[in-house]
Amino acid sequence: MKKLTIGVFVTVLSAFAQGPPRPGFGGPGPMGPGGGPPGRTVSGAPYSGTEVVTVQQVLAGGNVIQNQTKSNVFRDTQGRVRTERTVRHPGPNSSETPATEVMITDPVAGVMRHVNAESRTVNESPLHPAGRPGPPPPGDGNGPGWRPAGGPDRADRPVGPAGRPGAPNDPNVTTENLGVQTINGVAANGTRITRTIPIGTIGNTQAIQSVREIWTSPDLKVPVMVKESDPRFGTTVTELTNIVRAEPDATLFQAPAGYTVRQGGPGRGAPR
Repeated sequence: MKKLTIGVFVTVLSAFAQGPPRPGFGGPGPMGPGGGPPGRTVSGAPYSGTEVVTVQQVLAGGNVIQNQTKSNVFRDTQGRVRTERTVRHPGPNSSETPATEVMITDPVAGVMRHVNAESRTVNESPLHPAGRPGPPPPGDGNGPGWRPAGGPDRADRPVGPAGRPGAPNDPNVTTENLGVQTINGVAANGTRITRTIPIGTIGNTQAIQSVREIWTSPDLKVPVMVKESDPRFGTTVTELTNIVRAEPDATLFQAPAGYTVRQGGPGRGAPR
């Protein structure tokens, strides 16, 4: 029993050190695949860039935990999106080589592709109408097509007019227009959403405020910066950098030559 308790504690601590999960600009998130409105393909606005996510947590005594991840994002004129990220498994004694994960959302062909360079396979799963992905494939949540999962005030939840899911008239939520700024070379409109958790709501002895700033490019129809601050989770900054407003290579959105294509998502289906 003692060994089991220690194992569970190490697992939880490892997950906590990585910071709260979050969506990406290039994958499913508050703006939909590729940073477009949910369920809608964004066409006519090609770009590529690097998504940088910095998560920082300040612990008691001034100790700081900070982690940063980077992903390459590509979107073509037809609204196809490719997201690449290199994953290093957590743990100080991990000797595994970092793996690059690739997810391609192709509304033209109506499929989502998960490219596995190690096994030289491409797993395809169908998209729902309007470009929405079908049920997520089974897995541990760390592979391509990762599923964001956060609290009710995290960025991966649909946001109503008042800035909170399903609460258009919540008196504890305020929204502020921040105007227009140039961020990483593109003009972006800013919005600040502040949510207050009153005293006693979750057993808290003082009011808790979480603040989220979203800076969205009207030309690219994608957020170029999202800042989230919550004393319970720390601070997360997601930023789109190295933005190139040009058509990416068309081969980036296709199954690589010589790869085996399987239907039904990772771990399922037969070769095609």
